[in-house]
Amino acid sequence: MTAVDALRARFPALRDRPDGPTPAYLDSACMSLVPLEVLDAMEEYYRDYPGCAGRSLHRFAEEVGHRYEGARAGLAKFLGAESPEAVVFLRNASEAINLVAQGLPWKAGDAVLISDQEHNSNLIVWQRLASERGIRIEVLNLPPGGGFPSAEYEEALKRQVRLVSLFHTSNLDGRTLPVREIVERAHAHGARVLLDGCQAAPHVPVRLREWGVDYYAISAHKMLGPTGTGALAGTAHSLGDLRPLLVGGETVEWSTMTEHQLRPPPHRFEAGLQNYAGVLGVHAAVRFLERAGLDEIRAHDLALNRKVSKALEGERRVHVLGPTDPGDRPSIYAFHLDGVDANDAALFLDEGYQVLVRSGMHCVHSWYRKRNLPGNVRASFYLYNDERDADRLIDGVREMIEKIPA
Repeated sequence: MTAVDALRARFPALRDRPDGPTPAYLDSACMSLVPLEVLDAMEEYYRDYPGCAGRSLHRFAEEVGHRYEGARAGLAKFLGAESPEAVVFLRNASEAINLVAQGLPWKAGDAVLISDQEHNSNLIVWQRLASERGIRIEVLNLPPGGGFPSAEYEEALKRQVRLVSLFHTSNLDGRTLPVREIVERAHAHGARVLLDGCQAAPHVPVRLREWGVDYYAISAHKMLGPTGTGALAGTAHSLGDLRPLLVGGETVEWSTMTEHQLRPPPHRFEAGLQNYAGVLGVHAAVRFLERAGLDEIRAHDLALNRKVSKALEGERRVHVLGPTDPGDRPSIYAFHLDGVDANDAALFLDEGYQVLVRSGMHCVHSWYRKRNLPGNVRASFYLYNDERDADRLIDGVREMIEKIPA
């Protein structure tokens, strides 16, 4: 058994199936698969210590409280955050971005700077604030073939930008932005930085304290964790300036019938009973990724992407989105085929080759609508994929080219 085979054996979704071959799961950019270690950690909570952290004093409550805060410390270490107190557990990156957007004390005329390639989670909330609070949205247009427009970014920062809110790695084409440059230039102009880390944190080492990032949003369901779990990480100072989205149980030091005192971050942002099982599953996922090694994961992603890219680069009907070099988009191979609807292509790959990919506009409708494009196919690679998965994708695309006229 190879090392990849041994790793794949930890993922129940990749087990042998009586109704056909094991699926080639190439949709991890949407949602990753979950290993046994995560499932076991979640089951253990409900089975062995199903208590409420921070409330009762009995052994169940003490145990889950200890493990919940241990998960916070583990995620802070994984993200390179300044301290565990700089990590807030939430449902997903969408909630994290909304917490920052709704929590900052905006003034009319303040601007947020986004790119033209942002996920709806990092667009819609700004449109709402523009109509409700009078903020402005500045848009940085990214070069279609990769790279970062440094001069245009510098000019945009001069236009009363209070917050820069960009993806770290794009879910559309897999490109990664230069975080250190983005942060240093923004801070030089008095702006803070919020990064959508959903596609980066599962694949590359994150060093928030070293980079000086103010806010970093993640969804754990893209990094081996359970659905409905995520976090906002940052600095204690930046988090302390945010107004909570929700208040209630566990968010206050004390209350009377007329007033209350909020707890310091992160607890002021974690209202009500938390998803303890999910958070403990996140901790198990983080430990799994640490054992696998993020540098090794990136190299593995890249090797598979290079294989697919090289095999299909001579096909004139195949058009790849974003950077031409797989090294600049290691986890994602996004493409469209002349004469083939993207949704039809995805169904063909599923039904004919058991290759599971995503098709459509990938929650970046604004980018596609601006260019009058209907969407594309996106294959995304992760640590449990192997060369057989890549080969099946290649074979499926080649058969479509052969059988479907342009």
